[in-house]
Amino acid sequence: MKFFKRTLRTAVLGLSLVAPLLAAAQSLPTATPERVGLSTERLQMLTDVLKADVASGKIPGAVLLVARQGKVAWFEPVGKLDPVAGTPMQRDGIFRIYSMSKPITTVAAMMLVEDGRLKLDDPISTYLPEYASMTVGIEKPGADGKPVLETVPARKPITVQDLMRHTSGLTYGFFGPGLVKQAYNAAGLGANDPTNAEFSQRLARLPLAYQPGTTWDYSQSTDILGRVIEVVSGQSLYQFEKARLFDPLGMKDTTYYVLEPARQPRIAEPLPTDRSFGVGADLNDPRIVRKLESGGGGLVSTAGDYARFLQMLLNGGSLDGKRYLGPRTIALMTADHSNAGAGIVPGPLYLPGPGYGFGLGFAVRRNDGEAPYPSAGGEYNWGGAGGTYMWVDPKNEMFVVLMLQSPKYRTHYRSLTRDMIYAAVIK
Repeated sequence: MKFFKRTLRTAVLGLSLVAPLLAAAQSLPTATPERVGLSTERLQMLTDVLKADVASGKIPGAVLLVARQGKVAWFEPVGKLDPVAGTPMQRDGIFRIYSMSKPITTVAAMMLVEDGRLKLDDPISTYLPEYASMTVGIEKPGADGKPVLETVPARKPITVQDLMRHTSGLTYGFFGPGLVKQAYNAAGLGANDPTNAEFSQRLARLPLAYQPGTTWDYSQSTDILGRVIEVVSGQSLYQFEKARLFDPLGMKDTTYYVLEPARQPRIAEPLPTDRSFGVGADLNDPRIVRKLESGGGGLVSTAGDYARFLQMLLNGGSLDGKRYLGPRTIALMTADHSNAGAGIVPGPLYLPGPGYGFGLGFAVRRNDGEAPYPSAGGEYNWGGAGGTYMWVDPKNEMFVVLMLQSPKYRTHYRSLTRDMIYAAVIK
C-alpha cells in the first residue's frame, strides 16, 4: 500500500509538470519523467539542492531542463532572475551563455561547408588575408634570467578545422600564464568597440601561442571562425545565424544583444560579488549594444531556445521536418579531432578533461571510462564562463541544459548536475 501511494504521488507530481512545460519548451514535445525512463523523485532532489543553494546565498537562481527520447521531461526555474531586484526566476529567463556560443557558431560554419562554400582544410588566409604570415611566440631566458618573448615563423597555415577544434595556435589572454597571453591582455583587443573585422585584424598582429595544428589550447578561434562566416556569407554573423538557424529553429530569444526594452527585464543577473571569470574579464551587460558579435562567447539565450538547438543535433541535424545539417556532418563534428593520432597534444589548461577529446565545437567523450562522470561514450558537451552548461548523450537519448549566472561555481554545478541527473535514469 505504501508503495502504491508513493507511486501515485510521483505520477501526480509528474503530470502536474506537463502543462507548464508545453508552452515554455517552445513546442518541443513533453512527457512525465517516468514515461521516458527518469525518476521524478530524483530529479526533484536535484531541484531541491539548487533551491537550498539559492536559500544559502550561494547562487541567485537557475533553470534546469532535461529532455529524453525527444521529449522535455523536466523544466524547472528556481531562485531569483535578478537577486538585487528580487525578481523570481522564470523559464524564459535570458542568460549570457558565453562559450556555449561556440557550438552554434561551429554549426553555422558547417552549414557553409555543406553548401560547398567552405572547406575544413582551407587555410583561413583564403578568407582573412591578415593571417597569411603568422609568427609563434617562444619564451627564452633573458639576460637577467627572466623570460623574454621571441618569435619564429609559423610552419603551416591555420585551417578552418584548426579554428573549430582549438588547434589554431591562438589563445585567450584571461586564462593561464605565459607571455603571449600577457601580450593579448596588453593589446586592448576589445578597445574602442571594434567590429568583427577589426578584431580579427588586431588579433592577427599578435604571435600565436603554439604552432598551428599541434596543441589544443582554448582560444579566440571561434571568434575568428565567426569572421570567416561573415566573409564567406557576405552577411554579419548575426544576420547569417538568424536566417539559417535562429528563425527557422524558433530560437526567438537567442541574439548577441538584448535591444527591446520589453525583453530586458528577463535578463538573468549574477550575485553582485560573483561577476568575474578571469583576468580583467567580468560579465558583460547585454543591454549595451556593441559592434562586436563574438562567435566564441557573445550570445544570450534561454533554456528553451538552446533545447531546440540540442534536439536538432540529437536528431542528426533536423527538427520539425526541416534539415539543418546532414547526419554524417553531425557525426564528424562529434568525433574526436584533437588526439595523438591527429598529432595534437593537450595544452597546460586542457578544459575537456580526462577521458575527453575535442570535436568540432564540443568536448567529446572517448569511452565510458576515464572521466569521473556517468555519461556514456560519445556524449558531447560544453559550458560557458558565466555558469551555463549543456551536454548531449546520444546513447541515452538525452540532453540537459543548465542555465545559471555564477562564474565562481560553474565547474561545481557541472559535476553535481551530471551525477544527480544520471542517478535519475531508471531505464
